[in-house]
Amino acid sequence: MGTPSGPGGVPPAASEVGSGPLMLDVGQVTRPHGLKGEVVVALWSNRPERMAAGSELAALRRTDGKPVRTALRVSTSRPYGGRASSWVAAFEGVETREAAEGLRGCVLQAEPIDDPSVLWTHELVGRPVVDKGGRALGSVEAVQANPASDLLVLTGGDLVPLRFVVSSSNSGVVVDVPPGLLD
Repeated sequence: MGTPSGPGGVPPAASEVGSGPLMLDVGQVTRPHGLKGEVVVALWSNRPERMAAGSELAALRRTDGKPVRTALRVSTSRPYGGRASSWVAAFEGVETREAAEGLRGCVLQAEPIDDPSVLWTHELVGRPVVDKGGRALGSVEAVQANPASDLLVLTGGDLVPLRFVVSSSNSGVVVDVPPGLLD
């Protein structure tokens, strides 16, 4: 684990991005909290178990212009400020306010959770999309956040609300779009 106190604020346990498993952005350290190494975390994930004691995260920072990940393990956490998206957390090896200050602004990342009952947006990118009749509509280039419903951004620029996804598998995504949506 390690504290952010090595050369350039990066401990020896840091690794360059690009090596290792797929990591998803799940939150961000906004500031230190108190004097004993705790931090306030803005949790972007809707999975509160990301902040459970023992959870393994990575802090993403830039060092000499390169993105670098530092392994972190949650030792304790608790909701903060009455919002599900705000937490106070302590990480193993981060025991002072100065060490916590070194995490300020870091994006927190974690490996994907294996839950086959959930549609994970990171798994949709690159998959071909067809309508219920089998007509090819393109491939998913991105998933765009939208207050009403996240949108599949297809090759060619078409947008399909995620609510119209009927099924998804490794072979592709099937959507049931209303007539005229993509005309």
